Amino acid sequence: MSDVAAPIAVEQLRSFVDRIERLEADKAGIADGIKDLYSEAKSLGYDVKILRKVIALRKIKPNERRETEELLEVYLHALGELA
Repeated sequence: MSDVAAPIAVEQLRSFVDRIERLEADKAGIADGIKDLYSEAKSLGYDVKILRKVIALRKIKPNERRETEELLEVYLHALGELA
């Protein structure tokens, strides 16, 4: 094992750090924008909890969503939660 540390490409490292910091700032701005939209929807009478569920469901592929819903129904039925 060598006592010599691997050389660091300082400019490349600085570039990575700068880019990551910019993306983190963008991410924070986007998160604030999403929060504002949910607040606006709530002020207009929409149920934000349900709105979040709708958005989550739309991210799931139709066949995966169908399988999940079927399995949920089986579990609820087994627990006596469905008639």
